[in-house]
Amino acid sequence: MYYIESSKTDPYWNLALEQYVFDELGREQDCFMLWQNDKTIVVGKHQNTIEEIDPEYVKRQGIRVARRLSGGGAVYHDLGNINFTFVSNNRDGNAFEFSTFCRPVADALRQIGVPAEINGRNDMTIQGQKFSGNAQYRKHGRIMHHGTLLFDSDLEEVGRALQVKPDKVESKGLKSVRSRVTNIRPYVKDPAVSVSDFWNILRDYMFRSYPMEPYSLTEDDIRAVDALRDTVYSRWEWIYGTSPDYSIRKERRVEGCGMIQVYMEVEGGKIRQIAFRGDYFSLEDSGALEQLLQGVALEEHALVQALHGCDISRFFANLDLEAFLSVLLQ
Repeated sequence: MYYIESSKTDPYWNLALEQYVFDELGREQDCFMLWQNDKTIVVGKHQNTIEEIDPEYVKRQGIRVARRLSGGGAVYHDLGNINFTFVSNNRDGNAFEFSTFCRPVADALRQIGVPAEINGRNDMTIQGQKFSGNAQYRKHGRIMHHGTLLFDSDLEEVGRALQVKPDKVESKGLKSVRSRVTNIRPYVKDPAVSVSDFWNILRDYMFRSYPMEPYSLTEDDIRAVDALRDTVYSRWEWIYGTSPDYSIRKERRVEGCGMIQVYMEVEGGKIRQIAFRGDYFSLEDSGALEQLLQGVALEEHALVQALHGCDISRFFANLDLEAFLSVLLQ
């Protein structure tokens, strides 16, 4: 089994690395990875990203948003969290084998006094509170299992980051189920154990338990991961554009303008239909603006391009482009 660790905290690079290991290195032998992301929400493959985040809060806090290959719900990563990944070959059948891959992690935790348990779903708990969410991806007889380990994360930030705005969103995307969460650190026998210490403890336990050998990424490996990061994982088309079709109703009261109600149908991350209602004043009917926005990706750069030269204040009194974009996106 190869042991691979990432020194980067860029979620797009680390998710690209996971896929590269799965597609290329995992063909040769099983792999075990440790890695971290800094301030990131990672949504599941089948989720509607807009239903899982509060865009305004995410932007204000500098939280990145990413999409992974596996299913399951949205999770929050920071540098108090460690992620682990198993890539295994020759797995037959369709059943998801969560306990198989969670067991060595739970055993390592018990070695340092943590009463970790594997529950019947896809996570690990301490006294009924979740500290590890897990997900899996299968293809061509191989399986990728990955999970989070909340060691010393900002639990208040976890809750806020995953708390979405109360806009009315209807889609076929898989919605996350929020659970009570806890950190591992309060249960460790030695209170001086840090996140980096915990990384080393987990790594060393795996080396004692399995015939692992360290694998150092080559220059070719790194170039391939860089390319996958730039062409897939960091792109709006993957993070938002692959979301299921959905409809959304927003309601925002803007000082000096009034109440603006927005009704949107979104397909492939692009506005299929949009309509505006409310008690605002305008010099022109919003129909022309609605036509202008049809087919435009629901993201800032595309909207700015589509609205270039458009005087928003003619459709919404006292409203400028920046404020209008915040109504659409936040």
